[in-house]
Amino acid sequence: MSHGPETTTDELVAGLDLSGRTAVVTGGTSGLGRETVRVLAGAGAHVVLTARDHDKGHEAVADLPGKVDHVVLDLTSLASVRAGAAELTERYPAVDLLINNAGVMATPFGRTADGFETQFGTNHLGHFLLTALLAPTLRAGARVVNLSSAGHVSSGVRWDDPHYESAPEEYHPWKAYGASKTANILFTVELDRRLRAHGVRAYAVHPGMIATNLGRYMTRDAGRDLHKKVTAAHMPAFKSIPAGAATQVWAATAPELADVGGVYLADCAISAEHAPWALDEADAARLWTLSEQWVGEAFPVLPA
Repeated sequence: MSHGPETTTDELVAGLDLSGRTAVVTGGTSGLGRETVRVLAGAGAHVVLTARDHDKGHEAVADLPGKVDHVVLDLTSLASVRAGAAELTERYPAVDLLINNAGVMATPFGRTADGFETQFGTNHLGHFLLTALLAPTLRAGARVVNLSSAGHVSSGVRWDDPHYESAPEEYHPWKAYGASKTANILFTVELDRRLRAHGVRAYAVHPGMIATNLGRYMTRDAGRDLHKKVTAAHMPAFKSIPAGAATQVWAATAPELADVGGVYLADCAISAEHAPWALDEADAARLWTLSEQWVGEAFPVLPA
């Protein structure tokens, strides 16, 4: 079956039986995350979604079919990530799919509870710590899917001042977003290199342009900048949420990806349309070391 930009999640899982598999999806209460939870649970998986507070999680679970649970986890706080990961590990000791879906986009300048620039801290470092803490639960054959974006082309990682500590006046919402999305891809590259001997593969995904609440923090100026970028680049039309979530579901389930990892995906295919810095192995290793220092957690070495 051929796939493309209009492929939907239901098409991907038609006839697929995920019974006996456990999936963790961050940001599963709305948008692409909620759609991913819905379709994986519909295919028989036991899905655990994370939510920033109990009420949001409870409401989402009550409205979704299949075997779905929730855990409270706020990616803007390393303490919350640790608490959520501890609960996940205790309740679900074996995980087959970890889909790092949650994120923020084009936020005004701000900092997480731990002092990181909001987008870099939420989109990359929160997920880096969560993945490190859940790594011992990932059994052979597991997959980690990191949501990135074509927006990564707007900036590589700002190595000299990633959190705008020395020059907050240089902050630009789209460049900061791009840096965080580049970090998602670099994390994928090094994660796959380290875990593939354990039988775990990692994928970075560009979902496409989708109208979700990801843009809830976007200022009017940031919105105008986005419109200019989209118009100038002649980017394709917005996808529906089922089509937008399709690539991360494909990454999580496609048999043809079983022996592939550390790649950037778009439109349910391996994509070559990425910035030259996105898949740089030296930068991926450099970011890994810095990320361990920032979050105060050494990533565990898993047995082959």
